[in-house]
Amino acid sequence: MPKALGNRAFLRIWVVNLVSGTAVAAHDTAATWTMNLMSSSGLFISLMTSLASLPFFLFTLPAGALADAVNESRIMRVTNLWLAGSAGALALLGWAGMLSPLLLLSGVFLLGTGFAINGPAWASAVPRIVADDELPSASALNGMQLNLSGILGPALAGVILSKFGAPLVFGLNAVGFLLVSTAVPRLQKNGLGLGQTFRTLAGSISGALRYVAQTDTVRSILVRNAIFSSFVVVIPALTPVFLLKELRLDASSLGLVFASMGVGSVAAAIFVLPRLRSRFSSDVLIMISQLTLSGIYLLMTMVNHCVYCLVPMALAGASWTVAGSELWVIAQRAMPKSIRGRVSAIMMIGSQGAMTLGGIFWGFSGQLAGTRPALFTASFLLFAVTVGGSLILKVRGKSLIAKGGNQAALPAT
Repeated sequence: MPKALGNRAFLRIWVVNLVSGTAVAAHDTAATWTMNLMSSSGLFISLMTSLASLPFFLFTLPAGALADAVNESRIMRVTNLWLAGSAGALALLGWAGMLSPLLLLSGVFLLGTGFAINGPAWASAVPRIVADDELPSASALNGMQLNLSGILGPALAGVILSKFGAPLVFGLNAVGFLLVSTAVPRLQKNGLGLGQTFRTLAGSISGALRYVAQTDTVRSILVRNAIFSSFVVVIPALTPVFLLKELRLDASSLGLVFASMGVGSVAAAIFVLPRLRSRFSSDVLIMISQLTLSGIYLLMTMVNHCVYCLVPMALAGASWTVAGSELWVIAQRAMPKSIRGRVSAIMMIGSQGAMTLGGIFWGFSGQLAGTRPALFTASFLLFAVTVGGSLILKVRGKSLIAKGGNQAALPAT
């Protein structure tokens, strides 16, 4: 049994997070289905991805400062109440027959805002909830929770949508957030105060930005992560439109296809990734994952039945997991420990900004040219970028895996 599960406080919040995470994944599926029913345009479905990513781009750094200045327990309780209110409002509007595409998009943004503010507080709280020797298993269990939720949630949504409708899914999501709010453990902490924290943050972030600008390896990783994010966002931005508008899936089939992506992600994390890491470098794994995604996008342009979507979507989940994990690994190897948090925040902002813009770009592309031509274009461009980038690295004799220290001077903290 993983060590962290022996910690009662962590076990309680982990179980509740699993329940709530399943409800969140179900909510995402229900929101996509509802938008499909309300609007004949696939653009609104694609914009949901951009509005979900935008809060992380806008609020990651302020949320990190808030987590340093204010008790994490208080932040998590308040944000989960915010999330419960946002999901509950969507449920009430749905039951009243007043839900519109713009209101649903607003709800997506409000939920994204809650997640963006809650994320740094949760990341900061975990090392204080568990002991040092429990931390590795806690990290693994958190990843497992997300993957399990990604499987169970869409499947649950498919069942509920076909029998009761989306408002019930939204309502269950609100209840899940309320459960998380009550399960948050009490943590004692004396913050520095918001004013001092934000002043310190501004100075330290400017120093981290200077460091990134002066360090080739870190800068290359950030660019590569942003490029990958702008292509991987095709999955949430275009594939739901393709499944609903082109293949005309029902709610149960949509939940099944989304669940298959979660299955692929879990299989990659548990079985595939450890074996591949023993044989290939991170650079090679990222290249393989991106070429696989390119092939999946091309294959999707030829699919005409729900059953034939299951394997491609499972492979898409696996490829996303492998590439995302390896990008995180090479980034952590390249960053000095003294500024790892700040550079990680900058990388997250770049990634989420790329997903926001990418979701808008691919959404408009699908609306103007059609989802199949847009998927074909994404396949071609991702293939070209992957092969071209690999050739450039080979010619220069470089790797994105940091072998040693960085040449640029560290910023003052």
